[in-house]
Amino acid sequence: MKKKMIKRITGIAAIAMSAAIFAGCSTAKTTSQGNDQTGSTVKIGVNMELSGAAAGYGNQMKQGIQMATKEINSKGGVNVNGKKKKIKLIIKDNKTSTSTSASVAAQLANNDKVNAIIGTATTNAGTAAIPNETKAKVPALSPSATDPNFTLQKNGKAQPYVFRACYQNNFQGGTAAKFMTNNLKAKRVAILGDNSTDYGTGLAKSFKKQFTGKVVDTQYFSAGDKDFNAILTSFKNKKVDAIYAPGYYSEIGLIIKQARQIGMNVPIVGSDGMADAKLVQIAGAKNASNIYYTTPFSKTVAEKNPTAVKFMKAYKARYHADAPTFSALAYDSTYMIKQAIESQKSANSVKITKGLTQIKNFDGVTGKITIDSHHDASKPIAVEHLNNGKVVGSTQIK
Repeated sequence: MKKKMIKRITGIAAIAMSAAIFAGCSTAKTTSQGNDQTGSTVKIGVNMELSGAAAGYGNQMKQGIQMATKEINSKGGVNVNGKKKKIKLIIKDNKTSTSTSASVAAQLANNDKVNAIIGTATTNAGTAAIPNETKAKVPALSPSATDPNFTLQKNGKAQPYVFRACYQNNFQGGTAAKFMTNNLKAKRVAILGDNSTDYGTGLAKSFKKQFTGKVVDTQYFSAGDKDFNAILTSFKNKKVDAIYAPGYYSEIGLIIKQARQIGMNVPIVGSDGMADAKLVQIAGAKNASNIYYTTPFSKTVAEKNPTAVKFMKAYKARYHADAPTFSALAYDSTYMIKQAIESQKSANSVKITKGLTQIKNFDGVTGKITIDSHHDASKPIAVEHLNNGKVVGSTQIK
């Protein structure tokens, strides 16, 4: 080895040794994986649809997250290995856009150095964020993304940093199919689903696969469509017993209104995308009768759950309205991250990820929640019944 080379290597070794010594003197511990908690706060990012087509859901979730955070902080914060740390929320609007959602995830993980992310509301926006969350090793917990593939890699294994606090479309679609058969006694059904989202197409496919009666017709619409009269008239002519309409309140509200206007009064059954007060505003209260939808949070079911009762009272006192489904899901998501931190005695993002995988029988306002090996939530489901625009009952489906 040449003399100059020996000197160079010796110099590099000395620099490395000095760096190690100074690192040992530092009071802050560092890790080569994920984002560490620093200072007196735990940073939770919120990647949410606060504007755009899904803003109704995103803003409800924001309220649930803020409410849970205020409660936690009022009691001193999260217990991180014996020391209480307040939660600091960093909230960003993804505008119901996949490209914006991906950018927001990168900002939260890499610039803001958050320890965990809550969001998104929709499957499409959440899927777009996954590569940036995974690269940064920061867990993202979606309160409501329901597509079965959302938490899965192409090889069928769980996405390492992706979780959900709700059930999957195949379970939700199957529940609707079972309810139509057993409770509504429907034998001839038409499907009218949203083909602009994985949410709508996934639910339609799941329902069709599990419904034991006859699906006489399947039609689709796209987000933003306004006129459904031709499709509904064809359904009426085929003498269907009921319609399964998986999608979001913006279009389903119009479908309900137009169905009733042409004298089609059969039951319309949908999904948790209908669980928003704007559905009735769009459809009209009188038209919103004989309407059913699957939901993870039913007020009438929740009244039997002390945890949910406490939440509903606190929500009404804070926001002067009844607690909606998406606020409840986001509220649970915030407390699930708290539990993950406390179980691991660390707010490092990789440790929080591990804590989320170990959640079992979590006492949530939407029921007992267990995270399975695919990072999906095993939890109860109910079907709510609307009559004259008001919830008049609910049925838990087992």
